[in-house]
Amino acid sequence: MSYVSRVRVANTPFDPLVLRDTCFYIHMNLFSRLDSLVFLTYFVVVAGYGLWVYRRKKSGAGSSASHDYFLAEGSLSWWAIGASLIASNISAEQFIGMSGSGFRIGMAIAVYELMAAATLVIVAVFFMPVYLKNHIYTMPQFLEQRYGKKVATTMAFFWLGLYVVVNLTSILYLGALAIGSIAGLGVLPCMLFLAIFAAVITLGGMKVIGYTDVIQVTCLVIGGLVTTWIALELVAKIGGGNGALHGATTLFQSARDHFDMVLPRTNPNYIDLPGLSTLIGGMWIVNLNYWGCNQYITQRALGADLPTARKGLLFAAFLKLLMPVIIVLPGIAAFALDKSGVLGDAMRPGGELNPDRAYPTLLALLPSGLKGIAFAALTAAVVASLAGKANSIATIFTLDIYKKRFNKDASEQKMVWIGRVTVVMALVLAVLIAPLLGIDKKGGFQYIQEYTGFVSPGILAMFLLGFFWKKTNSAAAMFATIGGLVLSIVLKFLPLMINLSFLAPLGFAVDNGHGMHEIPFLDRMFIVFWIVVAGMILISKMGARDKAVLTLHVDRKLFHVDGAFAFGSAVVCLLVAAIYGVWW
Repeated sequence: MSYVSRVRVANTPFDPLVLRDTCFYIHMNLFSRLDSLVFLTYFVVVAGYGLWVYRRKKSGAGSSASHDYFLAEGSLSWWAIGASLIASNISAEQFIGMSGSGFRIGMAIAVYELMAAATLVIVAVFFMPVYLKNHIYTMPQFLEQRYGKKVATTMAFFWLGLYVVVNLTSILYLGALAIGSIAGLGVLPCMLFLAIFAAVITLGGMKVIGYTDVIQVTCLVIGGLVTTWIALELVAKIGGGNGALHGATTLFQSARDHFDMVLPRTNPNYIDLPGLSTLIGGMWIVNLNYWGCNQYITQRALGADLPTARKGLLFAAFLKLLMPVIIVLPGIAAFALDKSGVLGDAMRPGGELNPDRAYPTLLALLPSGLKGIAFAALTAAVVASLAGKANSIATIFTLDIYKKRFNKDASEQKMVWIGRVTVVMALVLAVLIAPLLGIDKKGGFQYIQEYTGFVSPGILAMFLLGFFWKKTNSAAAMFATIGGLVLSIVLKFLPLMINLSFLAPLGFAVDNGHGMHEIPFLDRMFIVFWIVVAGMILISKMGARDKAVLTLHVDRKLFHVDGAFAFGSAVVCLLVAAIYGVWW
């Protein structure tokens, strides 16, 4: 008997035992032939379309140019840029880690997605014009043009290490764990499959990535919405009703505390999302650094003209507003189902609750066919992120290290070849080291935030002052690079040396349950950012002005926007404000 018919014969009012037994039945039946067919169709369509785009590009004029390979210069439309941004951003750490946070914390974790929508507007208005006006193709190139070779080279090597060891490995490993648990496969075979799939797409260059990402994000949105819809239908049974709309009402009633958008100090998760300071403090550091100073993200728009780039970023902002429904809401639904006893011990492997199992558990409950769609959506998210990250690694290494430091006379064909070799080497390295890093024990979302958060304040300060204050010199930039990291580490381990309980009444320290008061992660980033800015201003005023700044063109006229973009931006910001106004 199918999943749907078995649920429909459940007693009314809601009978958790009947549904729980059904859930276990479905969980034991992994992929059906229909699921496999659906997923195979997705794989063939994406790979085939990518091959078609690659061959068409290769037959065109200038197809071997490095800018065409790394940036798809002038060939991506606004909708492809926007879709590629989201496809590259959303991956297993969101589907698994953020959905797990939805289970544990609630809708408040959606601040990462909602604030990102507003941040994309800021990046489109203020960051992108500076990059495009000055023909910036990589983030180290900007740093070299603004601060000199020493700062640029230091950051180029640093970004390569961060992208490979932190980002690429976590996306690959967490993605393999997720799809392996659904398909009943081992982690290593899944890692190899994901790496090869991503390499096939990446070796075609940014144009192939950009246009295949349109398919990827379509699968991601459709599959994600289907999973959310089915999860809400299951929740509806709790209230003795049917349908996703009834399920949404039941979910709000049964998990009311999970819909608080701003956490009070009494909330046990306050250390992760420290109340109002999340909205006016550290979350801006996280998002502005990620969306504005990140090669992995900005690369999608750097090959376009300014109007096209801005439209793409605005389109991505609207897509971002969908992500809480696709990612966070299923986690809350899993919480309600688990609270009602529906999921049995599915969330407790080995007897210990694991919130990161929320999304895979829901996927296991999907009926045949829909499971294949949802599985394709998750795979699409992982593969698109892997491809985007690998291409960014190849871009930085080829243009900022190989070309400038090892072979200044390298031909266009040579640079494209080096880029492709770099892609393969980066993915092989990620496959080898990912199982050794303990990513699954820390949680992929927390793993990435923990390590990138140590350097985000310094990088953002370096970029912002580099844009808008001409007196900022290279010594100040180097201070931001090293000083920001050192300050973050000091504040992280400060509770081991000093009792910070005196900060608790102000909300800047929280009892961690082990007899110590810690500074919340986001507050720590906010504090470090302003200390670094103050230090950079002081160093710049005391030191000599760099001549390199004269080559960077920044003018107020660059920040003017057209009426359509201004209207769309206002709609995005009003929607974000409305969400927080209603669900505060």
